[in-house]
Amino acid sequence: MTQQITIAMVEDDEGHARLIEKNLRRAGVHNEIVPLADGASAIAFLFGSDGTGLVNKGRPLLVLLDLNLPDMSGIDILKRLKENVHLRASPVVVLTTTDDKSEIQRCYDLGCNVYVTKPVDYEKFANAIQQLGLFVYVMQVPEVA
Repeated sequence: MTQQITIAMVEDDEGHARLIEKNLRRAGVHNEIVPLADGASAIAFLFGSDGTGLVNKGRPLLVLLDLNLPDMSGIDILKRLKENVHLRASPVVVLTTTDDKSEIQRCYDLGCNVYVTKPVDYEKFANAIQQLGLFVYVMQVPEVA
């Protein structure tokens, strides 16, 4: 990836987080990956202490977002991201175990860019993340306004 995109990985399952990072690296993604284990740390990182989202101004962000977090729903984070004037152009990849059709539709309606259901099988999960990594490797992301 030629662009210096920061990847915010919002994932509460430590094993999934390690697997995601390992397989993104295998796909040639060498960008900074910021692991965020819950909604509160994701909100703090993305929006900053003043809540504006300007903390990341000038930095292209890609958000990998799990929906099932211990302290809040990933849906709430997605909604806040896409309502924020500074962050709404940042791509969001929902990466979750939920394959409910209404939940998938809701995420797209709220502005997610890609929805990936995590396969239960380890090898399939690893392969899915490597495929995502190839996609991430070629995508262009706007800077935070």
